[in-house]
Order: sequence, then C-alpha cells, then structure tokens
Amino acid sequence: MKPALIDLEAAMRDPTEVFASPEQVLAHAGLTREQKIEVLKQWGYDAAECEVATEEGMPGDGGSLLSRILLVLDQLGAEVEVCRTDPSKQHSLL
Repeated sequence: MKPALIDLEAAMRDPTEVFASPEQVLAHAGLTREQKIEVLKQWGYDAAECEVATEEGMPGDGGSLLSRILLVLDQLGAEVEVCRTDPSKQHSLL
C-alpha cells in the first residue's frame, strides 16, 4: 500500500492543517526523516508561540503539545538546542 500523499508546503506553513498530532508526522511513511524534522520544528515554534500567548493571559489548549513535539524530534534523532536563546520571549528550543 502506498503512503498517502500530503501537501508538504501546507504542512510547513501550518502543520495542524495536515496532521492531527506530532506522532502522526513521525508515522507518515511518505516523508523523509529530514522533512519530518522540518515539519516538527515548525510545529514546535508555533507551539512555543502559543505557550507564550497563554502565559500572557490568552486562552490556551493545555501545553503538552510542545513536550510531545520534542519527544518525537528526539525519536528522529534531531538535534534540539536547549541552550540556545533567541531574542524572543519563548527562547526557542528548536
């Protein structure tokens, strides 16, 4: 059985438009390891932005999404720079 085709451009723009969960990205047979990492890093950046918004009093969805994304990236062997500090409030981990 062939893996389902996805719109990679849409997945890079907004991963939630294409995938229901970070684990679904990991399991998708039609993506290379590198594509999965790029999609997950974009999703992680978006999730970090949402956590900052929640911290600033805007409604959020719980907060475990970023942790799940980081776990999936770890399963893919992606480097996550936890010591790097960006000039943004969320201090990006990706």
